[in-house]
Amino acid sequence: MKSFLQIFKTFLTIIESGRCVVLEGVERKFTLEELKQYDGRNGHPAYIAYKGRVYDVTESYLWIGGDHQGQHEAGKDLTEEIVLAPHGEEMLQKVKLIGVLIST
Repeated sequence: MKSFLQIFKTFLTIIESGRCVVLEGVERKFTLEELKQYDGRNGHPAYIAYKGRVYDVTESYLWIGGDHQGQHEAGKDLTEEIVLAPHGEEMLQKVKLIGVLIST
């Protein structure tokens, strides 16, 4: 297990200009209401949820401005929508897993 000092040093080295970052080994928890804030618009990061896991799609060229080819929007739980997509959940292996979706 990492010590507080190790985590703090890691935190100091990864602070980015207003973007949410996740420390290695620390799982972030999101409610649906919190997830809505990460819609990829107005400079916000773009996060999506699928089967209880939250992914950062901000850097994906397929999620420009939080929009996925006019079919899906960031800031939402896409568990039901991905079933209708022409691809499967394997595409999520290309983006970063950053946390879990919790119910309130």
